[in-house]
Amino acid sequence: MATRIRQKAEKRAANKDKRPYAIARGVRMSPSKVRIVLDEIRGKKVEQAVALLTYMPQLGAAEALKVLKSAIANAENNKGMSADGLYVAECYSTAGSMMRRVQFRGRGRVDNRVLKRTCHIKIILDELKEA
Repeated sequence: MATRIRQKAEKRAANKDKRPYAIARGVRMSPSKVRIVLDEIRGKKVEQAVALLTYMPQLGAAEALKVLKSAIANAENNKGMSADGLYVAECYSTAGSMMRRVQFRGRGRVDNRVLKRTCHIKIILDELKEA
């Protein structure tokens, strides 16, 4: 039994993605608002993506910038990569848990249900291929 568990663990480790990444979970913003920002930086070099996010007026840009800077720091400190040769390989925003709130009306009724959405932001970096 323990041998099979060890084999599964070795197989998972062999198939694990080696690229640097960062995740922010439970960000208090709708995932669609963050996706608009992430679509702009996908495939761009890291320096260009940081410049874009710094001056974007959308609220999701500030959260995406935090995650991008964290991914850059992970690449430099944990993987030993240089920030000059990195680009945004993948970035996406998925729906997180929803905080359900109610709006009370007259005679003790609950009229509106309010869903306060959260999202998870993941940014994966990769090294540029020399041509």
